[in-house]
Amino acid sequence: MLDVLTGFAIIFTVIAVGFLLAHRGVIGQGEARLQLNRIAFWACTPALIFSSVSTSDTSAFLSPVVGVIAVASVATMLLYWLLSALLFRRSFAETMAGAAASSYYNSVNIGLPIATYVIGDATYVVPALVLQMAVLSPVIIAGLNAGGASLRSIGGSIVAGITAPVVLAAFAGFAVSASGWEVPEPVLAPLEILGGASIPLILMSFGASLKGDAVLTHDRLPTLTATLLKLVGMPAIALGVGYALGLDGTELYAALILAALPTAQNVYNYAATYQVGQTVSRDTVFLTTFLSLPAMLAIAALFG
Repeated sequence: MLDVLTGFAIIFTVIAVGFLLAHRGVIGQGEARLQLNRIAFWACTPALIFSSVSTSDTSAFLSPVVGVIAVASVATMLLYWLLSALLFRRSFAETMAGAAASSYYNSVNIGLPIATYVIGDATYVVPALVLQMAVLSPVIIAGLNAGGASLRSIGGSIVAGITAPVVLAAFAGFAVSASGWEVPEPVLAPLEILGGASIPLILMSFGASLKGDAVLTHDRLPTLTATLLKLVGMPAIALGVGYALGLDGTELYAALILAALPTAQNVYNYAATYQVGQTVSRDTVFLTTFLSLPAMLAIAALFG
């Protein structure tokens, strides 16, 4: 459990560094801050995804745990869309940002230590990561990029989604892993170094964004809805689907813990890159990162 707390401490510390640097004027607001997100989006995060997926075991992709997480993710997104239509109508792109914040979990810098030290097995994390990058990310990016209802706009959004660097990196990494080819060290090592910059860049930009409006100043209802769905709704859906599929023991426990992970910083990175839904994505990441620890401790007490 100490390693899990260490993982959370790392995240909060880097966020605090970004906030302090913005407060001192080292990281400027607006365009200056967005440069951190763009570097992560176009270079560092794809390198991180490829280096992680290309060295993974593809046999775990057929686990029912991955199926439970897939169904829970999609169902939670759809539930957010329904609640948005009933309670707080927003533009298509803004609603997509909220839907992503409610269901897109942090499978890397929190998911890996949680899986390793709470579940005791990191087998399911990489398949869950590929599910996000290869299936959910294209849909989310296409939605954030949607500029209208014309066929040209829709087509451009779909192309943007499936050709996003993180998506291409996930497909390439999976192809390499499935083929059994071992990436040469002179190729893999630079990618690992580049990928290591991804999370710090995103977290510092996230911290710098907190210098502006306080959390829950704007878009309070969408943010609270996304937060509640992420921490309560998605694990509840995963529990129901898990029981329906006959999961129990370690598999059910793993599915619930993964479903309760906080919203990924990548959601904020996508929103900042396309400059839409930044408030709901930022605030949901902030709230779920703080509140997910007690949620996961409760799951561990009941199912661990």
